[in-house]
Amino acid sequence: MESTIEINNKVSLESKLNNNDKLINVLFGSIFFVTGLMMLGFSFLYNLSIEEIIRNTFTGFLCGGILIYMLNDASVRGLFSYDNGHKRNRFVISYYIALILSMALPLITVEVWPYLFVFLLLGLFSTNEIGLFSGTMLVMFSVLLEKEGSYSEFFMYFIAGTVVLVLLRDLNETTKIGVPIFISISLLFTLVVAYDILFQNRSFSITLLIVPLVNILINLILMLILLNIFGVYVIRKSNDRYMDINDTEYPLLVQLKEKDKDAYFKAIHIAYLAERIALDLNLNARAVKTMSYYYKIGVIDGSKSWDEVKHFYIDNSFPDEAITYLKEYIQNDKSSQLSKEAAIIFMCETLITSINYLFKKDKQTKINYDELIEKIFELKIDNKELYNYNISLYELERMKTLMKKEKLYYDFLR
Repeated sequence: MESTIEINNKVSLESKLNNNDKLINVLFGSIFFVTGLMMLGFSFLYNLSIEEIIRNTFTGFLCGGILIYMLNDASVRGLFSYDNGHKRNRFVISYYIALILSMALPLITVEVWPYLFVFLLLGLFSTNEIGLFSGTMLVMFSVLLEKEGSYSEFFMYFIAGTVVLVLLRDLNETTKIGVPIFISISLLFTLVVAYDILFQNRSFSITLLIVPLVNILINLILMLILLNIFGVYVIRKSNDRYMDINDTEYPLLVQLKEKDKDAYFKAIHIAYLAERIALDLNLNARAVKTMSYYYKIGVIDGSKSWDEVKHFYIDNSFPDEAITYLKEYIQNDKSSQLSKEAAIIFMCETLITSINYLFKKDKQTKINYDELIEKIFELKIDNKELYNYNISLYELERMKTLMKKEKLYYDFLR
């Protein structure tokens, strides 16, 4: 029976999560109304015609609605990059700042619009797809609010924004940003010259390039500041968190060891093997190690289902991607395709369990590990238990080969 303190803690946690979800839903929902109403208000402010006001207002509500759908879809399906799924307020705040900026930009010359930075900002705090759509719609708003806006203004910032998101996606601590940034700002400079400067009714001179160069300088400074902040507070923070929770002396693992030593040591052995395989296959080795350690953490309080066990991961601030993998593996939904990382844990768990079983029967028994591994893979394939995993035959063969190389390690399981 759970103690009163434990029950109160669970109720408090659930209440906190529900309140956070409600707040986020309100903020997401406000995007629809705020976007449409701001387009209406600024269209009046810029003295546009009635036809343009109606068009702009309709466009604002339409784009706001589509953006809400994309955000909700990413939330439900766990598509947010990094830990943005747990801190969705980052995108909402960034979006509103960018929205206000887009409404003010028609007041200044188009050659210095900082949309390269805006695209990157929105993409880093959501997903590349959401960043691309939201950045594109904001460029469109700025063009629509101009009295003489043209397709060329939209096109040059759309292309530049698309390129910067493609080149700087999936950032990590080892990503070299120098070349991608150089390519992005060089492309933007070329586009501004080709689509705007060359069509001005003035004789071409070097002085015409001063404004595009100012644009490049502004975007460069803003992007470097953004990437530095993002690297310190998002990427490095996530890596540091992995180092903490993947330490065998982490309090949660110590609790598991005190509750069930067999489950603890089994997790250690699975993690050793799974991490080596994940590294070889260029998969997310840190998340795989975390899965190995914590997929049975419910042993501590008897939790089994995802809804019962997820509080361990939330309370201990697990990285978003690790929680996604753990949820996938614990739920084990056979109606949908499972990841390669889940396949690694599944096969490593099966092998370690089999070896432990044989040693438990007779510690002195001699196991033909090659034969055992072959039989396990053959059985899982024949029973179609690997059909739900998004893993190739080559990767399975590679996994099998790596397992066979660890014969000396398996003897430690006696």
